[in-house]
Amino acid sequence: MLGAAGAFIGMSVVAGLLVTAAVTPAIAVTGMAANNSIGVFEGLPEYLNVDQLAQPTTIYAKNGDQDVPLATFYSQNRLPVAFNQISQAAKDAAIAGEDPRFYSHGGVDIQGTVRGVLSTVAGGGVQGGSSITQQYVKNVLLQKCEALPVKTKEQKAKYQECVTDSTGVSPDRKVKEMKYAIGVEKKYSKDQILVGYLNIAGFGGSVYGIEAAAKYYYNTSAAALTPAQAASLIAIVNEPTSLKIDDPESKSNGAANGYAKNKERRDYILGKMYQYKKLTKAQYQEAVKTPIQPVITRSERGCQTAGGSAYFCDYVQKTILNDPAFGADKDTRASNLNRGGYKIYTSLDLQLQQVAEQTIADYVPPTYKNVDLGAVLTGVQPGTGRVLYMAQNRKYSQDPDVLNTSTDYTSINYATDQDYGGSNGFQVGSTYKVFTLAEWLKQGHSLNESVNANIRTYTHFKNSCTGDWGGSYRPTNDSYGEEGQRSAQNATTLSINTAFVSMASQLDLCEIRKDAEAFGVHPAAGGELNSDPGSVLGTNTIAPLTMATAFAGIANNGMTCTPIAIDKIVDGGGKEVPPPASKCTQAVDPAVANTMAKALQGPLQGGGTASGMNRTGKDMLGKTGTTDGNKQLWLVASTTKVAGAYWVGNVTGDQDMRRIYPTHGTTPAIARTAVMRTMMTAAVGKYGGDDFPDAPSKLTRGVQVAVPDLTGKTPDEAKSILSGLGLESADGGPQDSVAPAGTVSSTDPAPGTQVSKGTPITLFTSNGALVAVPNVVGQKFSDAQAALTAAGFKVKAQGGNNPASIVQAQDPAAGAPAKPGTQVTVALAAASAPPTPGSNG
Repeated sequence: MLGAAGAFIGMSVVAGLLVTAAVTPAIAVTGMAANNSIGVFEGLPEYLNVDQLAQPTTIYAKNGDQDVPLATFYSQNRLPVAFNQISQAAKDAAIAGEDPRFYSHGGVDIQGTVRGVLSTVAGGGVQGGSSITQQYVKNVLLQKCEALPVKTKEQKAKYQECVTDSTGVSPDRKVKEMKYAIGVEKKYSKDQILVGYLNIAGFGGSVYGIEAAAKYYYNTSAAALTPAQAASLIAIVNEPTSLKIDDPESKSNGAANGYAKNKERRDYILGKMYQYKKLTKAQYQEAVKTPIQPVITRSERGCQTAGGSAYFCDYVQKTILNDPAFGADKDTRASNLNRGGYKIYTSLDLQLQQVAEQTIADYVPPTYKNVDLGAVLTGVQPGTGRVLYMAQNRKYSQDPDVLNTSTDYTSINYATDQDYGGSNGFQVGSTYKVFTLAEWLKQGHSLNESVNANIRTYTHFKNSCTGDWGGSYRPTNDSYGEEGQRSAQNATTLSINTAFVSMASQLDLCEIRKDAEAFGVHPAAGGELNSDPGSVLGTNTIAPLTMATAFAGIANNGMTCTPIAIDKIVDGGGKEVPPPASKCTQAVDPAVANTMAKALQGPLQGGGTASGMNRTGKDMLGKTGTTDGNKQLWLVASTTKVAGAYWVGNVTGDQDMRRIYPTHGTTPAIARTAVMRTMMTAAVGKYGGDDFPDAPSKLTRGVQVAVPDLTGKTPDEAKSILSGLGLESADGGPQDSVAPAGTVSSTDPAPGTQVSKGTPITLFTSNGALVAVPNVVGQKFSDAQAALTAAGFKVKAQGGNNPASIVQAQDPAAGAPAKPGTQVTVALAAASAPPTPGSNG
């Protein structure tokens, strides 16, 4: 009795304040002086800031010119609608069931509230104690709580305190709610309040608002709800957990009688609608006879609904969670994503995406014979950085149960960096050689310039980043017969390891790293790129999207644009929000980039490592990559319009990609050309491609140098002279020559020939075995014979043997090299008589 009395007194205070609330607007209008009770009430806050309702965020992709939904994110499945988009039956059901005097009170229904107070004190059930306006206020306050983070213990406590303040049963909360309700009634019309209430109300689980409820429970719209359907949905609002109708086996719904509890409440509401003349008797009788027959239409959320595009969707989601434009921290960004009602229009081209998904499915299964097999096709648009497609061999899931029971699924996006849902990256092999090529050209070397590609041990490399490297490094090649002198172009076409390491040995490893960074290249797991000698051959672990971006930069005159996935964002209020923007920087001078593009057409042409890949008729560059043991395989290519990267290999483990046969009876190593041919052909078919700009002659042919005359120089002198001119030297061995033994006797190419820097000049050394034939033409035969004999030659005369005869010709010619003992033939003429004195001689 004491408890009941206390409750009666407490609730009486509320009732007294309710009377005050009822007259307060009149007092405010007439200017009557407020007594103490009114002063207390007026001291409470009146203004209630109605925030934007939590709404689903939808991500869109491009299908031709159309933007089509890809995935939806929400914490509350809500689809706000206007007053005229809600059936009259739903409006009538809400008023009849929750607040029959809604259009006549000023925000607080005194009669209903007092009845609720008396029922509570007497131990009965509460019957309509709060008006629709009060319920709207309570939901608005609760919405503010739902937006709070709840990860830490302190955050959870703050959240619970907020919920208690918004929904708890206490006189203080009730008075505050009433004051807010009166303020809302002053600011908004009745129709605005009613539609706000129907949009904000919870309908069980994550379903909020009358439109989402209509779709979820009855697969219809709020505008098309029948009286029976409307009353059934409004019934749920009274007790969302126990009266929702998506689980016929739920005991709280009365499994033995179907949805008995919902039907009981529904029929009560229908009765009220009939009582207030919102239904005719016939309509009422028809409605109550209608069984509860929901048509559950679930609204799936998250990226798992995006099918093969799920990894791109995940990339977009991570982009939002990582971008401060969407909130100060990840919790705020996640809340905004799930509650903000954004429309996010992405760069994904569903036509290319379909090609990528199908091509991956054709060549790389999700799993294969004890191989942790992964594969990615991803592409970007040069000049904009827009990500056009992103597919991988495994299916997407974030469900631990699925991931633990099926190896076909993964939550890891192999195409992206770790911070964007990706892996630690994969070694990129020879695709990384393009950055040594960039530095080679930047330092004034050319494609025609040759290097020594012989297998040898290196003990020193310049590295201005970390200090010069010292040690022992002996690279080898993927194929035999790739040694000797090789031009930079040939080294690129055939991807010769030893040639590129030889090139790097003439450069600064630090600058090669900086060139890679300029093209946007970075480790997938974060940190800095390694710049040891092995990095020249691709030991850094990088994401496929990063490599596609770098090659797009090469094809775009050296202008590299960071990848972006979002074209446009519209918030829940219809206002455009600036999306994350691509940052474009000039990685290398256009002349260097255009020369790289010329060189990188070689691998796709006859004899190249990806020969036959480009059958489009458009200019295309590309580069293969293969790591030690063939664990990771790459092929990256680009036109001026689309760049794409293909990676296939071991996610974990070390299986040889040249020794497994997952599809088409062939290995991934052989199939990669066909995979990228399919992908790039589709890309060219849609986006086309322009010719690459001409590369400057100085970077293709290089600076031309005349071969000097080194005859008579010692080999060391000759090599020093050649080195000073930027030319290489090669030993041609000894040869018969008139030059002093051990000196240079001749060169190949010959002196005066114009060659590119780096060209090897073959040096032949004299063995001293030859003697220059003396010049005896014009001499008397006797003198000529003596000179030739003294030089070690035999003499044969033609035209007699008169000692006074004059030599008219000789064979071998004067100065010709010949071995001692060689016969020299001289042609003689008769000696002329001395002139007679006084004649005309």
